[in-house]
Amino acid sequence: MRLHILAAAVGLTLALAGCVTSGGLHTNGTSIDPSTLKADRSFANVQVSDAAWPKEDWWTGLGDPQLNTLIAEALHDSPTLAVADARARAAQAETGAANAARDPSVSVGGSVAEARIPTTLPPIGNGHTGAAKYVYGSFKWDLDLWGGHRAAWEAALGQERSAEVDAQAARVELSTNVARAYVQLGYAYAQQDVAVAELKRANDARNLTHQRVAAGIDSQTQLKQSDSEVATAEGQKVQTDRAIDAARSSLAVLLGKGPDRGRDIGRPQLLPPSALTVPSNVPVELIGHRADLVAARWRVEASSKDIKSAKAEFMPDVNIGALAGLVALGGGNLFQAQSRFYEVAPAISLPIFDGGRRRSNLNSKDAQYDLAVAQYNQTLVSAVNEVSDDYDALNSVQQEIDAQQRAVSAASDAWNLAEQRYKAGIGSYLEALSVRQELLAAEQRMATLHAQQSDLNVQLIQALGGGFRPQAGTDDQTAEKQLVSNE
Repeated sequence: MRLHILAAAVGLTLALAGCVTSGGLHTNGTSIDPSTLKADRSFANVQVSDAAWPKEDWWTGLGDPQLNTLIAEALHDSPTLAVADARARAAQAETGAANAARDPSVSVGGSVAEARIPTTLPPIGNGHTGAAKYVYGSFKWDLDLWGGHRAAWEAALGQERSAEVDAQAARVELSTNVARAYVQLGYAYAQQDVAVAELKRANDARNLTHQRVAAGIDSQTQLKQSDSEVATAEGQKVQTDRAIDAARSSLAVLLGKGPDRGRDIGRPQLLPPSALTVPSNVPVELIGHRADLVAARWRVEASSKDIKSAKAEFMPDVNIGALAGLVALGGGNLFQAQSRFYEVAPAISLPIFDGGRRRSNLNSKDAQYDLAVAQYNQTLVSAVNEVSDDYDALNSVQQEIDAQQRAVSAASDAWNLAEQRYKAGIGSYLEALSVRQELLAAEQRMATLHAQQSDLNVQLIQALGGGFRPQAGTDDQTAEKQLVSNE
C-alpha cells in the first residue's frame, strides 16, 4: 500500500511538473502618454479657448440651410452608416454569447425508441421487439475559478464598445465628407463664373480683332490668337460644367440617393471661415473628443482581457454536472420510483501536454495587444499632428488670401483705368480686354483659395473630433486606466 501511495505521489509530482505554463510570455506594447506630445510651440501664435471644440451639430453654425438638410439626410439614409450599425449589432451579439457562456446550462429531453433484438446476440437476444422510454434533465456549470470566462466576456464587451464608437466615427466622417463635397460644389460654381466671364471676354476680343483685321490694322496672326483664346475659354467652361456635375454626383452618393437627387441641389453659399482658436491642452483632451482614439482605447482594453482569458486556460478547470431522469423498458411504467436514475459529476481537469496550443494562443493574444497599443499610439500621434497641420495650413492660406486680395484689388483698379482710358479715347478696348484677362485670372485664384480655406475649416473640425461625444457606457475611464494597468 505504501509503495502504491509513493508511486502515485511521484506520478502526480511529475505530471504537475510537466504541465503547460505561460512562463516567459508577455506583452511589449506601451501606450504613449498624451502629455508627452508637446504642441505648445506649434500653437504659440494661436488664441486658446476651451470653447473651441466643435459642437455635435457644428454644421448648423455655418448658416447654410441647404447644407443642414443634406447632412441630416445623409445621416438618415446613407448605406455607409447602415454598415457601421450592423457591425455594432454583430459585436453586441458576440458580447451576449460570451456572457451566456458564464451561466449554468439546464436542459431536458426525452425519447421513446422501439427495437428488435436479434437472437444472434446472446444472452439478451430473443428475437422480440421491445421499447425503451426515458426522460431526463441535466445541469452543467463551469465554476470559472480563474475568471477566464469573465475575461472573455469583458473582451467581447470592449470590442462591442469599440464597434459602437466606430459607428459614431462613421457619422462624424460622413458629415464632414458631405460638407467638403458641398464646398467643392460651391468652388465649381465659382470657377464656372470665371469661365463664363473669360469666354465673354475672349469672344469680345476676337470680334474686335476681326474688325481690326478687316480694317487692315491687325494681321491674321492676331486673329488666330484670338480664335485660340476663345477655344481655350470654351474648354474651360465645359470643364467647370463637368466639375459641377461631378460634385453633385458625389453628394448624391454620400446621401445614398440616385444621381437625380444631386441635380436638385442648388448653388451653395460661401462657407464662412472659422475663428482660429485652439482648445486648451489639445494632446491630452483630444483622446476624449475623437471617436477613432476612443475606439482604439477600447480595442486595447479588449485585447488585455483576451490575454487574461488565454492565461486562465493554463489553470485547472473545475465544473459541476448533474443528470437525473426516468427510464423504463418494454411496457413498464415510466413514472415510478424504480425507474429513476441520477448522476452528480463534479470534475477537475489539468492541462499536461497540448503540443504548445495554449502557449501559441497566449503568444498570439500578446501580439494582438501589442498591435492594438501600436495602433492607438499611431492614431494619437497622427491626430495631434493633424490638428497642428490643419492650423498651420489655415494660417498659410489666410496669408495667401490677404496677398491675393491685394492682387485682385490691383487688377480691378487696372481694369477700371483701362476702361476709363478707352472711354476717353486714349486707349483701345482691346488693351482693356487684355487687362480684364488679368483680373479674371486673379479672381480665379481667389476662388481657389477661398475653397481651400473652407475645406481646411471642415478638415480642422474633423481633426478636433467633429463634435463627437461618447455615449453612455463609453465615456468612463476604464479603457484609459487599462492602458496603464497592463504596462
